[in-house]
Amino acid sequence: MHYLLCRWKFRCNIAFMHSTNILRGIDLNLLVVLDVLLAERHVSRTAARLNMSQPAVSHALARLRLLFDDPLLIRRGGQLVPSSKALEIASVLSEALRQMREVLGPGGFDPQREKRTFRLAMSDYGSAMVLPGLLQRLRLEAPNIDVVVKQASREAMLRLLLDGECDLALGVFPDLPERLETAELAIEHFACLADRQKMAGKDRLDLETYLSRPHVLVAMTDGANTEIDTALHVMGHRRRIAVTLPHWGNAPRLIQGTDLVLTVARNALAPFKDDTSLILFDPPFQIPPFAFVQVWHERRSGDPAHMWLRDAVAIAC
Repeated sequence: MHYLLCRWKFRCNIAFMHSTNILRGIDLNLLVVLDVLLAERHVSRTAARLNMSQPAVSHALARLRLLFDDPLLIRRGGQLVPSSKALEIASVLSEALRQMREVLGPGGFDPQREKRTFRLAMSDYGSAMVLPGLLQRLRLEAPNIDVVVKQASREAMLRLLLDGECDLALGVFPDLPERLETAELAIEHFACLADRQKMAGKDRLDLETYLSRPHVLVAMTDGANTEIDTALHVMGHRRRIAVTLPHWGNAPRLIQGTDLVLTVARNALAPFKDDTSLILFDPPFQIPPFAFVQVWHERRSGDPAHMWLRDAVAIAC
């Protein structure tokens, strides 16, 4: 027993010495560059985030490729795509650096000093929900953090996250691919909006009248299947879509003076609830409520600045 214990201690010492020798030969700053490269998948954005020149980042990537004996990031169709080895490294590296920041510094993130550009994907509804409160906090607490907002369909937003072209997406995402994480921001319910004069003295529509009226659909693509139409399909019904447009903000303004009906998230109609020319009412059938969420790639989960941003978005909602 004593002999076996001695052999185990000897092997542990050899393993420790081997790992120490490996670390001595590595510039740990390279690992910081690799972590950001795997998150951004873009040399110029990595350079801006780390306050380095693009040639310096390219040189660091070349050294990393030699160190790991792997291409790590492969250019395909104008984008940098991580290799299988890089994907294995990403989560482990991000977590290790996060723990190092906690050991070496207080929280590892100072919003007053951070210089960063975050790319957010959302609809104009998401912009109205989040941006006013978020920007107020950014200007007060993180004046050097900039924000770029992109608008896209749900599917396109998720692709932006997976491709590293976006830091955070906000919206409704019933089905998420692997490697994407989510946090609920609000639970939304649907409401209808119609012109008061076209309601014939009624304060709501029954199902038959609702189905007989033309409707406005807010969607980025023609023929999009929404929660509203799914609920109607389950009941064996279908509504007529007379107008499809991609902007939530303009949709309510199309209702006044027409026989059109708009069914959207109730919060999107809040600015029109006191408009006496319009009438706001509950749908004449059950539509399940939906979660308004923020979504990000798992490779950004441990980034202190990204964590701060997610908290700021949640507070803004």
